Amino acid sequence: MVEQAEEELQSIYRQIDQNALWNQQKVLQAFHKYQLADFHFTGSTGYGYNDAGREVLERVYAEVFQAEAALVRPHITSGTHAIALALFGVLRPGDQLLYATGKPYDTLKNVIGDAKNTANEGSLADFGIHSTYVPLQDDGTPNIDGLLQGITPKTKMIGIQRSSGYDWRPALTIQDIDRLVRVIRSVNKDVVIFVDNCYGEFCEPLEPTQVGADLVVGSLIKNPGGGLAPSGGYIVGKEPYVRQAAGRLTVPGIGGEGGATLGTNRSLLQGLFLAPHVVGQALKGAVLAAYVFDQIGMKTSPAWNATRTDLIQAIEFGARERLITFCQAIQSSAPVDSHVRPEPWAMPGYSDEVIMAAGAFIQGSSIELSADGPIRPPYIGYMQGGLTYEHCKLTILQVLEDLYSL
Repeated sequence: MVEQAEEELQSIYRQIDQNALWNQQKVLQAFHKYQLADFHFTGSTGYGYNDAGREVLERVYAEVFQAEAALVRPHITSGTHAIALALFGVLRPGDQLLYATGKPYDTLKNVIGDAKNTANEGSLADFGIHSTYVPLQDDGTPNIDGLLQGITPKTKMIGIQRSSGYDWRPALTIQDIDRLVRVIRSVNKDVVIFVDNCYGEFCEPLEPTQVGADLVVGSLIKNPGGGLAPSGGYIVGKEPYVRQAAGRLTVPGIGGEGGATLGTNRSLLQGLFLAPHVVGQALKGAVLAAYVFDQIGMKTSPAWNATRTDLIQAIEFGARERLITFCQAIQSSAPVDSHVRPEPWAMPGYSDEVIMAAGAFIQGSSIELSADGPIRPPYIGYMQGGLTYEHCKLTILQVLEDLYSL
């Protein structure tokens, strides 16, 4: 069945390869423009002033994303941390944050907060910053009319989440983001448009900054780290907003001028170089999974022949046991910790028990093949990543075998 799927998918695989080639050229040209040399791999210590490698790294990121500035640091612990830096950097008491793509991802709940449940914990709500969101339409697409009605004179920032998160909806394409930006600009030219780009980098030829987003953030242990970045995140966009975010990472007055890289420059730069190819491998694995699970009668999102704009492949299992078996099979096929057995647990930041399979070289790296899902009906599993297509294929075979044995 898998071999037949591969024959059917060759034309889609060629499109993915073409996109990887385009993005590889973009990254390579940025390296050439800023004359990357081996001395840039030397890290800094202490205060981290005059770190030439870090400066080149951030210029390269700004060039790749066609942005005015970039903040790329190993000190950013996650995508959620990068988002928080952007929000706290730009928003001020009395401002409103409006999410245009429905309820934000689960881990942002405590960042955004509310006066009743997160008082005195340092959330946006604690600082008098009001947050709200526009529910998606029934088909999972943004509600343009609702968005226009939701914008008020206090709306300082509009957030866009590119990936689907734990919602059964299509991820936003760059074309979708372009449309949202145009609609927003038609009624407010000054509002800050922010995009959570996690899982989306290099999936298409353009990035959100190239269609008008003011701030774009992501995690280095997802797509742009190429599987080599040991930690970190990035923020790219308009220079004043990136500078404000940098002031939250360190302190105002120092901002991006400080922060020792401690020997990570080589990994971050080499990971970025590999990222277009690695993302292509993961996309092929996701397409294969969608095709195969569709063939055995399961609902998948996106469909195998849909446009891909992020790495996440959602599969509806319809039963608790199947979802758990799916994640356990992925864990058993991992290169690291294949001998352990994941179980659902009350993971901090999530409203339901979650099961996670992640046998990765970098802890929590979701550019490496992993899967997770909340233990709630209709029991959807979310598969993402894959450093090599071959690993994705072998893992899918293992999942099928384990499911058939139920």
